[in-house]
Amino acid sequence: MVKKNSNYRREAKSLKYVVEEPLELLTFLLNVMSNRSRNSVKSILARGQVTIDDHIETKYNYMLRPGQTVTILKNKAAIKQDVLIGMSIIHEDDDIIVINKEAGLLSIATEKEKNQTALHQLMDYVKKENPENRVFVVHRLDKDTSGVMMFAKSEQVKRKMQDNWKEIVKERTYVALVEGKVTKEKGYISSWLRESKTHLMYSSQTPNDGLHAITHYQLIQANEEFSLLEVQLETGRKNQIRVHMQDLGHPVVGDKKYGSKQHKAIGRLGLHAKVLSFNHPTTNELLLFQTDVPQSFLAKSS
Repeated sequence: MVKKNSNYRREAKSLKYVVEEPLELLTFLLNVMSNRSRNSVKSILARGQVTIDDHIETKYNYMLRPGQTVTILKNKAAIKQDVLIGMSIIHEDDDIIVINKEAGLLSIATEKEKNQTALHQLMDYVKKENPENRVFVVHRLDKDTSGVMMFAKSEQVKRKMQDNWKEIVKERTYVALVEGKVTKEKGYISSWLRESKTHLMYSSQTPNDGLHAITHYQLIQANEEFSLLEVQLETGRKNQIRVHMQDLGHPVVGDKKYGSKQHKAIGRLGLHAKVLSFNHPTTNELLLFQTDVPQSFLAKSS
């Protein structure tokens, strides 16, 4: 196996600004980019070239708070040629690519968005080396969840990973910023999850009423308003952590779909995939990838 750039990251020229007063994002950008037209600034926003602290932001009316850092990728040509927007590659070899995805970036295409996704960008990236190269989705992270995500570079590797997921994957650890003060140091939630016609996941205590899901959690830190939990998945069901945190009575911050009242507290969903550890599909080597807990999670729960 040939390793390539295990700490590879493509960087574009970017501008960073620290917010000094409450202001809507578009107004702020028009002030700091006074040489650009309103339409030009709107385009930069729409393309996902603006990040706030640890997430991509595209809403014109997003309310900035003092102390936040706004980063703007400023070179439009670089976007097309050299830059991975909303993600960075933390490991690549002949079989897999592991990325750190920012909140706000889709894993795969939807009806509304085809190009600004992790999969599409990685497909473009590998084709630069060889037009025949491809990338395949092994698992997904929700758009508003950040953290470690893996892709396969062949159909064979993808199938091997998916068919043997429980045996190959050794650890999946998340951190969740949740509402309220969690008083229990550690625990777990067990229920059966099923999906409604409107794609909402429901949790049931009736055995076999859906797919069995088990989530373990441990308290990292808390104050009266927010708690930071380390969460480990024993099973990997759709929206599992989000539903189980609602079951716990402490919904994930920013998760209106599953009971959050504090949906503007950090400007994003309070969920981050911190650790992914698995046996390499070809070499069987045990690999572990870890990303930093977003600063906004730590600040809110301290």
